Amino acid sequence: MNKIGSISILHVIFLSMTVIGLKNHVTILPPLLAVGGRDSWMAVIGAAVLIFPWLFLLMYIHKATNQEPLIDWLSVHVGQATTSIIRYVLAVFLLIIAAFSLAETLQWITGTFLPESPMLLMLLIYTGLCIVFASSNLQTIVMVNVLVLFWVVVLGFFVAFTNIQVKEYELLLPMLEHGLKPVAASLVYPASGFVELFMLLFLQHRFKTQMRWYHYGIMLFILMGLTIGPLIGAITEFGPDEAAKQRYPAYEEWGLVSIGRFIEHLDFLSIYQWLTGAFVRVGFILYIVTILLKMAGDKVRIWKVIAPPFFFLCASMFLIDDHIFLKIKGKVILATTFLFFFVLSLLLAVVVRISSTSKKKAKSK
Repeated sequence: MNKIGSISILHVIFLSMTVIGLKNHVTILPPLLAVGGRDSWMAVIGAAVLIFPWLFLLMYIHKATNQEPLIDWLSVHVGQATTSIIRYVLAVFLLIIAAFSLAETLQWITGTFLPESPMLLMLLIYTGLCIVFASSNLQTIVMVNVLVLFWVVVLGFFVAFTNIQVKEYELLLPMLEHGLKPVAASLVYPASGFVELFMLLFLQHRFKTQMRWYHYGIMLFILMGLTIGPLIGAITEFGPDEAAKQRYPAYEEWGLVSIGRFIEHLDFLSIYQWLTGAFVRVGFILYIVTILLKMAGDKVRIWKVIAPPFFFLCASMFLIDDHIFLKIKGKVILATTFLFFFVLSLLLAVVVRISSTSKKKAKSK
């Protein structure tokens, strides 16, 4: 395998922290709190435990395809027509996910810091930046991610430890007050983030070494921590009822940060966390789209083919009423994301199994 332009497993782990971590750290919290309530943190642990065996399915696909480019491998084993269907369906779905992430970020900006700023102008600027990022090479993406992730993690620990003074862990009790039903009903929300690890398979030909099961396990454990941290923080700082009413619980936690009597109003630091996280997440997803459409690195084609539909898709999100947008995100997008990636991974595993069986039969003959 060609090692030129490859990335280490550590960089892959860092990418998962930013790309999927933003979703699990911010996006899923409102519906998770609304459904799971006080016991929603149990749903995160439960989802991680249930998803863990699925990681071995990813490992099976990763090993059986011999770290070849997944699209090329599919073209050989299932034909060009079937592969094209998979490519375009997946590309469209990823564009929708990226558009929702970008739209939610801009809605947060206008709802908190820049209420008078023209939405169209912000959309043009941020979409352009994400397209530029997606049209760069993988090394640029991982290096930018490392640089921004360091400060995101530092600020995350800062807000977590600073707010210990206002946390009341008694608010986590009583556990299972309403039984297991709320916990079971909210499992899909953290799971919808965990299954996005499937996207890493489309970069497997760029890994310096083969992934191991414990690499996926480390990523799952980190993502679980990134979800539980702000979730328990919101419950212990605001109470389960108030936290469930908030649109951006992770951001509201910044409003409580204070150091002594004279240092407070540090919520502006959350701007860096959210904007850089969304930038890397959207840019990375668009980069996967360029791989699927076989135009990675071709800046002219990316700007002509991907940029216009992505811009108009994002713009259409702002025509949806905020209340309806939240319902679509919580009840449709998150659940659909889980089902889509989970079913696609199962289908791909079946294809791999059939291909392996055919090879063994051919060798025996």
